[in-house]
Amino acid sequence: MNEILEGILSYTSQIDPLELAGLIFGLLAVYFLIKENIWTWPLGIAYVLVSFVIFWEQKLYADFWLHVFFLIMNIYGWWFWLKGNESKKDKEPPITNISLQRLVVLLLISAAGIYGLGTYLSTSTDASLPYWDSTTTILSLTGMWLSARKKIENWYFWFVVDVLATGIYFYKGIYFYALLYMIYIVLAIIGFLEWKKFMLKQK
Repeated sequence: MNEILEGILSYTSQIDPLELAGLIFGLLAVYFLIKENIWTWPLGIAYVLVSFVIFWEQKLYADFWLHVFFLIMNIYGWWFWLKGNESKKDKEPPITNISLQRLVVLLLISAAGIYGLGTYLSTSTDASLPYWDSTTTILSLTGMWLSARKKIENWYFWFVVDVLATGIYFYKGIYFYALLYMIYIVLAIIGFLEWKKFMLKQK
């Protein structure tokens, strides 16, 4: 435990201003998503733009291209929350549930994506924990899509991603990120409960 705390303190004292900006933008984007506030999307875009620089400098090209998708989804989510309610043009789209059929389809697509990406990473790269890494990546894409569409089930996916990422980062000794994703676990639970309240108010 002392080693973990020392690692977190050491990392915090040396954190790059750009990484700190990314951390702040990331936490604020999640906070405003919980509050069903449109500011989640511009802050998400700011987080992605900062991440572009960090991942490119660190030569984490897979993460870089993943965040290209995140940028597209942030722009789409911003547009959908502003203009996606066709029945009432003056109001934001409501929070809704995804149908069971579509959820099953999403899960099947996600499972195929996890297997495909995990197989590629394990056979063609020197990736560490390829299948666990591919699981968090693919489920993040699914969660992002559901967030943009204002489906409450997005929080289930974020919860699973955050739990897995916490374990991965602890295993890899990246303690600061492990701590960050522990915070994200709590935020995912809060987010689900808050959106549930919003849904009841809508009704």
